[in-house]
Amino acid sequence: MNSIHFKENRVTTALLLAAGTGNRLQPYTDFIPKCLVEINGSSLLERLIDNLCDNGFKRLVIVVGYLEHCIQEFVNEYSGDLIIELIANPQFSTTNNIYSLWLARKKVRESFLLIESDLVFESSQLKDLLYPNKTAVSHMQPWMNGTTITMDSLNIVRTFGMGGNRSTNAIHYKTVNIYSLSDYSWRKVIERLDNRISSERVNEYYEVVFKEMIADGSLSMGGVIFDPDSWYEIDTPADLLIAEDIFGETDACSEAY
Repeated sequence: MNSIHFKENRVTTALLLAAGTGNRLQPYTDFIPKCLVEINGSSLLERLIDNLCDNGFKRLVIVVGYLEHCIQEFVNEYSGDLIIELIANPQFSTTNNIYSLWLARKKVRESFLLIESDLVFESSQLKDLLYPNKTAVSHMQPWMNGTTITMDSLNIVRTFGMGGNRSTNAIHYKTVNIYSLSDYSWRKVIERLDNRISSERVNEYYEVVFKEMIADGSLSMGGVIFDPDSWYEIDTPADLLIAEDIFGETDACSEAY
């Protein structure tokens, strides 16, 4: 019975938020969206598609905005074995990622993996995120900033800290910005998103909703610890150079095999 239950809940849909302008990554994003910026000859989106295919995903939904035609042209040529669907965010220049996530509420009805478009990571890191209600986290490193979480002894997320705010002495982990959500959890999240969007709170981060729901017990997530040398977040040209150095080595190893 349990094996059937787990098989039915296996996540095979991914949702990528890729509407933003990527201003901090200029000039690389002057003529292409961030997800099409290349690391050692392969774009972030190409790497993501390959990673999803490696892990048995069937469907990728992408929320697009800035230079969306570039993404459309890319997926027309390169989709792997995935069914790829695009959702347009016409308000991409005046809203934050909470609005992009809300736009996916009608297109995505099942359990799914939520990913942001500025990430590069090794395919093997996804293996423990293939079932719902997990979040990828990493031990803190000097280069990391942004949202952090704390976990209990069972690796259940207990608190979200926004903007690097660490209000306790507990061990904090950096969120990688990859989350798997069950269809039930997603419906609960949508309710909170609806409330914020109807109140015109469109410039918030969706992590604010996760923080609120973790705090009141309406959302539960287990932490999956990523090796800090197996992923990187690309926000600036300096980040791009570092990622090319890190993944130049791993790409060479992959080609050797």
